[in-house]
Amino acid sequence: MSLKDLKDVTYYDLNNEINIPVNGQIPLNKDQEALAAFLKENVQPNTKTFKTLRERFDYLIDNDYIEAEFLDQYSFEFVGQLYAYLKSQDFHFKSFMAAYKFYAQYALKSNDNEFYLENYIDRVAMNALYFADGDEKLAMDLADEMIHQRYQPATPSFLSAGRKQRGELVSCFLIQSTDDMNTIGRTINSALQLSRIGGGVGINLSNLRGAGDPIKHVEGAASGVVPVMKLLEDSFSYSNQLGQRQGAGVVYLSVFHPDIVAFLSAKKENADEKIRLKTLSLGITVPDKFYKLVRDNKEMYLFSPYDVEREYGTPFSYVDISKEYDNMVANKNIRKKKLMARELETEIGKLQQESGYPYIINIDTANRANPIDGRIVMSNLCSEILQVQTPSTVDNKQDYSTLGRDISCNLGSTNIVNLMASPDFGHSVETMVRALTFVTDHSDIDVVPSIQRGNHLSHTIGLGAMGLHSYFAKNHMNYGDEDSLEFTSTYFMLLNYWTLKASNEIAKERHETFYKFEKSAYADGSYFDKYLNDSDNFEPKSDKVKTLFKGIFVPSKNDWEALKQAIMTDGLYHQNRMAVAPNGSISYINDTTASLHPIINRVEERQEKKIGNIYYPAPYLSNDTMPYYKSAYDTDMRKVIDVYAAAQKHVDQGMSLTLFMRSTIPAGLYEWKDGRTDKMTTRDLSILRNYAYKKGIKSIYYVRTFTDDEDEIGANQCESCVI
Repeated sequence: MSLKDLKDVTYYDLNNEINIPVNGQIPLNKDQEALAAFLKENVQPNTKTFKTLRERFDYLIDNDYIEAEFLDQYSFEFVGQLYAYLKSQDFHFKSFMAAYKFYAQYALKSNDNEFYLENYIDRVAMNALYFADGDEKLAMDLADEMIHQRYQPATPSFLSAGRKQRGELVSCFLIQSTDDMNTIGRTINSALQLSRIGGGVGINLSNLRGAGDPIKHVEGAASGVVPVMKLLEDSFSYSNQLGQRQGAGVVYLSVFHPDIVAFLSAKKENADEKIRLKTLSLGITVPDKFYKLVRDNKEMYLFSPYDVEREYGTPFSYVDISKEYDNMVANKNIRKKKLMARELETEIGKLQQESGYPYIINIDTANRANPIDGRIVMSNLCSEILQVQTPSTVDNKQDYSTLGRDISCNLGSTNIVNLMASPDFGHSVETMVRALTFVTDHSDIDVVPSIQRGNHLSHTIGLGAMGLHSYFAKNHMNYGDEDSLEFTSTYFMLLNYWTLKASNEIAKERHETFYKFEKSAYADGSYFDKYLNDSDNFEPKSDKVKTLFKGIFVPSKNDWEALKQAIMTDGLYHQNRMAVAPNGSISYINDTTASLHPIINRVEERQEKKIGNIYYPAPYLSNDTMPYYKSAYDTDMRKVIDVYAAAQKHVDQGMSLTLFMRSTIPAGLYEWKDGRTDKMTTRDLSILRNYAYKKGIKSIYYVRTFTDDEDEIGANQCESCVI
């Protein structure tokens, strides 16, 4: 039976029966029946079999399916031992969706797409052997973490490891343009090249002069950022990964840029077709000053980046607007426009209601928490990457006269439910850090030299988490209650501690630290103040949370002090270590809920191109856990913000925080509605954005709205970027 042939199969119909209640109950048994039928009807007859492991590897190498070089680092006896261990763990998919997603998207297939050439154990083995780089102990440790689904590499890493014909190990990038035609041209070319290799690209346009600014002293000559945005959208559409999917990009602009209104208007449904952006995502960087001007109902000034750069000698993004705002207002050499801050706030809310955009980056919040020398100026397609960058300059030959530093995202995720059951939490995290370190060490994106340089100097990784709502439900905690906040804070404190410890060990082993470590808050020890001065705030207090962490090492003040001294002495290898991605299909394979946000439905309906609708029951769903699985759309978003804020205290980068709103808000869901059932307004979104800002949230990803017509707005995630 061809992999494309859906005749004479029962698994699709069995899965769809989950959506038909039986005596008022969800027939969860149908999911297990669908899983068994899928393995029997689809996987078993379509999997190429081999008599021995040696025969299998010889076939895959001889036919250019996998690389031979990384396998040559191991004896075949060891490879056999690793396989024997993996098989002894008796791995089984727990749901139809998990098996379907793995075989549809991740399993190696024959070139004619007729046969599966690997199962889940094979893919885990490839990852373990590839990322361990010849270290047998590390390979066994990685195999152990992955077969028990405590660790999940991001999609590009998990998918590409060991394959002969593969993409890059990373697929999300951040670049920026400065205010000259050479750099703009280089930026567009970089977007084309990164999209060609399967990447999602974040681009900072805040440094570009606004519409009407002078060019070579000719007043009114500049066209502003919108035409550049159109060029970028066309670039992503053209460079579409061999026609398989559209390229994906997001452009960021400062809320104080003079083109901000035109920037937002380009995404509106009724925008003129000449300027309307259909596929390009939008994000804005928002300093503290904007929130203050909105709160005080004041006018705000928008400043010419061209003039600001001439006055300050640095691109617009690198000027602290909150600090310099009054000076810039008073400076007669800086052209400016003005409007009411609340009018712009309303425009932001309207567009979020209509499209889910723009993403919000609280740029001063991000920089206040930044322990690295330098300035964060933007984020990525999923708003969780927040790292320092330096601008490049390009000459007339399109060569770099100054090579700056840009960013590639190197991500992996812990599965919270399974990591909490690890026999050694700290060793598990260290193993994950070493796997991610291999990826950063072997990423070499030479098509964009600024990204190549940034990666080589910073060695950044981004370990995150998924399955938080699963863990809450499984342990009878309501999303956003005090116990859930305490658990979240402690869990991410542990991730922070152990990633720091692992990075310090690697720096010690290699006698190497990230670029400019000596100028960081790690080097002078100030980063650790919150743990040394307020350590009791991050240790479990309630009996329930203490029980959850029973048997798991929780660092004391003395442990933090010892780690501080070790890092001040030997440094850290990684400039950045943690980031929480939104997760995508990879969470289904792990049979867990995505990222840190609540579920959408107890039984989720997903549209799959090849077979239609698939129904996925929430992990661990039962009569016992049902009350703890409330939909995100029926949850006060302030509780979601509270949960993310509890994690953000310990995460050095950002988190993909999505807000879920109903166009008609049920009575009593939000206190500010005074118990009325009412339509969602821009005021509601403004309240939530300000609440997130006050809670220390660095970024807000999509705003997803469930309409009266049962449609979702802003629900499409970037396939290039989600883990």
